[in-house]
Amino acid sequence: MSSLRKLTWGLEGKYKLYSLLTPVTMIGEVVMEVIIPLLMARIIDDGIAGGDLAYVLRVGAMMVALAFVSLCFGTLGARFGAVASLGFARNLRRNLFRKVQEFSFGNVDHFSTSSLVTRLTTDVTNVQNTYQMLIRICFRAPIMLVSGTVMACTINLRLSTVFFVAIPFLALILGIIIRICYPRFRAMLAQYDDLNSKVQENLIAIRVVKSFVRTSYEGKKFDTSASTLRDLQVRAEKVVILNGPVMQLVVYACIIAALFFGGRMIVFGDMQTGQLISFITYITQILMSLMILSMIFVMLVLSRASINRILEVLDEVPEIQNPAARDGKAVTEVPDGSIDFKDVTFSYSGDADKAVLNGINLHIDSGSVVGIIGGTGSSKTTLVSMIPRLYDVMSGSVSVGGTDVREYELTALRNSVSVVLQKNVLFSGTVRDNLKWGNARANDEELKAACIAADADEFVSALPKGYDSDLGQGGVNLSGGQKQRLCIARALLKKPKILILDDSTSAVDTATDARIRKALRNSLPETTKIIIAQRITSVQDADIIYVMDGGRIAGAGTHEELLASNAIYREVYDSQQSQN
Repeated sequence: MSSLRKLTWGLEGKYKLYSLLTPVTMIGEVVMEVIIPLLMARIIDDGIAGGDLAYVLRVGAMMVALAFVSLCFGTLGARFGAVASLGFARNLRRNLFRKVQEFSFGNVDHFSTSSLVTRLTTDVTNVQNTYQMLIRICFRAPIMLVSGTVMACTINLRLSTVFFVAIPFLALILGIIIRICYPRFRAMLAQYDDLNSKVQENLIAIRVVKSFVRTSYEGKKFDTSASTLRDLQVRAEKVVILNGPVMQLVVYACIIAALFFGGRMIVFGDMQTGQLISFITYITQILMSLMILSMIFVMLVLSRASINRILEVLDEVPEIQNPAARDGKAVTEVPDGSIDFKDVTFSYSGDADKAVLNGINLHIDSGSVVGIIGGTGSSKTTLVSMIPRLYDVMSGSVSVGGTDVREYELTALRNSVSVVLQKNVLFSGTVRDNLKWGNARANDEELKAACIAADADEFVSALPKGYDSDLGQGGVNLSGGQKQRLCIARALLKKPKILILDDSTSAVDTATDARIRKALRNSLPETTKIIIAQRITSVQDADIIYVMDGGRIAGAGTHEELLASNAIYREVYDSQQSQN
């Protein structure tokens, strides 16, 4: 699909009709405006010069009527254009957002969050404004230019050479401005990304900023970024603003020339007064159309940078393809929670020399409890990210229920796997709203049972409105441990075949951790449970524990077996015991 086709996805439904009606009404407005100066010339040369008051009134009434019709066309064009452009922007943002939702983690890594936000807001707004100008002014101005030129040449062909001389000069100036402006606007939009990144980072980490008394430091960082953006805007705009004065200079020069040469023609009887007045009106229309077209070209320069940034997102090919979308064939049911890694190698960059997982081979029985332990950077999270296909292996294979995960329909696979992260994410809304992310049809009994299993029911019931209590953005009124327990309860409501707890009890005390693990074993006996942890106590009761080091499996066995045979595990255990 071509880039242009992707961009025009926003022209769906009724917005196509409004986009067609807008130039039609613009044409109607231009026709009325072109006829009016001709009638004005007749009033002066025939009515006033001949002393025919009735003729003046009759033609004057026609001018008023045409002006009213022109006003109606202009009003309708403005409305149709606004509806079309706003709808276009709305649909384009929706399509961009949907495209981002299709991205794998690898695709998201290509764009920063702040850059995607800028593309969905600032860039789409630039394109929206340009689109409205295209369907309104880009039809109105050229038609006015052609119509005015024809009418001016009809009145006096010799005098028309005045603006024929001006047009090449205007085109040259416009070409120079466009050539200089584009790279400057591109740099300006890139700086918007940087500014948004700093704002986002500061707001997310506002508690850390205040606790370390770094408000002044962060303020200076923001000021520097904002000042850089201002400088880039000034650098771009100081070229753009040259367009207006140059255009006005040419317009006024043409009017003066027309008055001078036209006045001489009137003196020598080659032209009538009304014709000269109409001619000047047509010159004004022609040159104003040229001025507007030049402004449109400058806007197109700005929007060209935004369009390219939008198309970068729309053209991005998701690294993880849904087999159902690829060839219509996909496995839609996960039979059990057994897991097999066979010679798995993975690199974030795609370079085998920079692999973060190397030659991983392991088998996990369905319904078993598996512990994974290892130092920071040992790729524990990367390993389990292969199971729901958040990333795809570079070589080897990962199978769930005896089937390669790449053969599953993505929704079916991910509905069978629940992941609870150390960095918990809750959304604005009530406790009930957040829990139902796990199962939208869950009843109150199921919500309560999941919270009991996650050791969350006690504190939820103590909230002012219980399960209907509002959490605020990101669960700001809960502690870290409470957030973790709600996220575990949310994952349990999916009743998954595989439950992955990625250091998700790090913020709770050991007694609570033990109660949660016991409840999980009892309430989900057939679910495969994978526990990634830093604390030995969190995994020591697992059926099998894998020790990871440097992207490889450095040991496997029960707690007792690893204590006896694995130096890394024993070292971690001894260090944690000495701290107790």
